Amino acid sequence: MSWFAKNYEKAALGGAVVVALGLGYLGWSKFGGVDADFGTGLKGVGNNNTAVPGSDLIPKALQSLGLDRTWKQALDGERPVDLFTGISLFVASSAPEKAVDPLKDPPIHPPIPNTWWLDYRLDPGFADSPNRDPDGDGFSNIDEFNAKTDPNNARSFPALIAKLMFAKDESLTWVLRPGYGSEGKFPFTYEDAKGGKNRITAAEMVAPGELFFNKAPMKNRFKLLGSEVRKEVNKKINIEMDVTIVRIEDQRPNKKGVVYEVPSPLSDERKNEHLKYDRSAVFSLEALGRAGKEFKVEENTAFALPPDSAKKDYFLKTVSPESVIVEFTDASGARQTVRIAKGGFPALNP
Repeated sequence: MSWFAKNYEKAALGGAVVVALGLGYLGWSKFGGVDADFGTGLKGVGNNNTAVPGSDLIPKALQSLGLDRTWKQALDGERPVDLFTGISLFVASSAPEKAVDPLKDPPIHPPIPNTWWLDYRLDPGFADSPNRDPDGDGFSNIDEFNAKTDPNNARSFPALIAKLMFAKDESLTWVLRPGYGSEGKFPFTYEDAKGGKNRITAAEMVAPGELFFNKAPMKNRFKLLGSEVRKEVNKKINIEMDVTIVRIEDQRPNKKGVVYEVPSPLSDERKNEHLKYDRSAVFSLEALGRAGKEFKVEENTAFALPPDSAKKDYFLKTVSPESVIVEFTDASGARQTVRIAKGGFPALNP
């Protein structure tokens, strides 16, 4: 057997080593030529770089990307400058070719100064700009200006009394009639315009100091204080006569202490001379999204605005079919009284 056959494995291993050494030398020998063929660095035009033309701009681009490019409001002194328009922001309606300088020219919408529109970033360029309501709280720009409130904040608004509308008077007409008395006691009948009735007969007459009636609609509404005899002229026969006058105190919460003086007996002929009224006003608050939503307040009663608020800062002093009188405390702490005509709002001082 030959030596090669006996040492085949050794010969194969030796050949592999020789091939590996040859490939390694070939790679080392070619390393110096790579730069000429491909370019090992991004040197740019003129630096023997044929791979990426214009690559000398890459460092500049990287530097640019690292810059802070946050936009900031430009100022001319303390005055903001609009950098996004090349035309005048405002012109005079009578002379469109004439630019209006909000800081130097007269107010666009007197008495609101032009700076007010700029401060709140509102557009005064409409004919009805003072009457617009950007925050939707029911108060116009002129309302907010006069009250020194924020026209862009629906939670900042003038006194709500300014938007209180008196819709109508809702009153109940009634009469209380004493009958013939005995020993200071009297019977009574009650009737009203809605058909309500109460009656105390002569068999169960009311004594001074007692409350009456014992059933609805006027249960315990009245208290008999007493009676006295007075001289009065009977207009029908023009003769002075003795008349018994009965004194009754109202016990209704908003009328507590009111005293009525009624002749006894009160005839049908004189009934209309002694008509009384339980008056209520129907209001609507034309602000804060409540326009047209009516609510009722009794005369001589405190109430709140909005009507579901816990704090009752307003007082309905009197009600008539034509108007109401409301009292309230203003922002300075002063007590104010305003009249509101039917279908209207109160006239308030700016």
